[in-house]
Amino acid sequence: MTSASMSRRTFAGAVLAGTAALAATSVLPARHAAAAPAPLSPLPPLPPLDPGALQAVIDDLEHPPSTAAQLRVDGTAGYWRGASGVADLGTRRPVTPHDKVRIGSITKVFVATVVLQLVAEGRVDLDAPVRRVLPGLLPARFGAVTVAHLLNHTSGLPDHVGIPEPKTAEEVFRHRFDHWTPQEWVATATHGPLKFAPGTRQEYRGINYVLAALIVDKVTGRPYGQAVATRILRPLGLERTVVPGDDPRIHGRHVHGYLAMADGRLRDITTYDQSSSRGEGDMMSSTNDLDRMFTALFSGELLPPELLGMMFALPPDDVRMLDGSPARYTTGLQQATVNGVTLWGKTGETYGYKSAAFSTRDQRRRFVLAYHPTTARSGEESQLIARVADLLTRGPSAAGPATAPSVRPARAARP
Repeated sequence: MTSASMSRRTFAGAVLAGTAALAATSVLPARHAAAAPAPLSPLPPLPPLDPGALQAVIDDLEHPPSTAAQLRVDGTAGYWRGASGVADLGTRRPVTPHDKVRIGSITKVFVATVVLQLVAEGRVDLDAPVRRVLPGLLPARFGAVTVAHLLNHTSGLPDHVGIPEPKTAEEVFRHRFDHWTPQEWVATATHGPLKFAPGTRQEYRGINYVLAALIVDKVTGRPYGQAVATRILRPLGLERTVVPGDDPRIHGRHVHGYLAMADGRLRDITTYDQSSSRGEGDMMSSTNDLDRMFTALFSGELLPPELLGMMFALPPDDVRMLDGSPARYTTGLQQATVNGVTLWGKTGETYGYKSAAFSTRDQRRRFVLAYHPTTARSGEESQLIARVADLLTRGPSAAGPATAPSVRPARAARP
């Protein structure tokens, strides 16, 4: 059984590569050296916002084929809001910034923040072996995997074994209500040896955060969603952000997700069992709430400086991705450099939903993008993020975007 949320296995986070390589342009201190935030490097000038170009980018609902898109740009360098398409193909209701969407792996930012809060309280030790915190869940040969390794994707845990990998929309729908307990899901990634010695390589894996959420469960004595609500959602007034638990539905105003079937018709995939994505990709939010969350996080409202610094500290330079490229994940965030501008944030994806929330470290420019691809993992889904990131960072002296498809005139969402 599996709900087969792509983000936990095959989505490696290289979503901005259509515009610029996702790479660490500078090596930040390793975790133990990150007692304070690293000094900020001077940033290149940011381009002024072009409302017409921004609207045109999200009006292009063909690359990738999508039913709706909304973009929120904030920061001291200017702000802009825009939307395109409809939230519901049946009623043709326009999408709004207040609508809930599934945020996929942006869930990890919330989980990492809670774990670091527990570290600040002395209730979690980042150097503790996961087997000691969660006894009986991992085999003895995984004894070197620590809590810190989970949070920055350097654990080396094996690939999942014995789960379906839907390749078509029809297969996705056949598995949409498969249900897993977290323990069952973890068991699918405990076969065979570690892929590498923990801390020596980096591989983006959702299973790391399934385990991190179980650590929150264990330490707080309640489901991780309650800790997220108590520590983040209620204090920040994030009324449209939800940890759904076992409920496959989205309640209240929300944007529907759709998948294109083999015969071309669009079928609603909004209701979907997210149990195999618990803690790593199951949350819902809105563009407004995500902007508030990232503003609070980057401003130091949620973590003390020494722990917030870890979110902007990449592993040491000799820790590389499996393909040999520089590490790009920190404790909870990912780094992307586009047109010489370093952005920090997270992408998220599940069927019918795609999101990205990024900001410069100094918050001169933040953006939250939410859109709704109808393809079942064709590889096209990240194109819109690439075009938006390019437009928000490309100054007059930068080379043209060139890699993203040309923007077509505005149009309504497909019926």
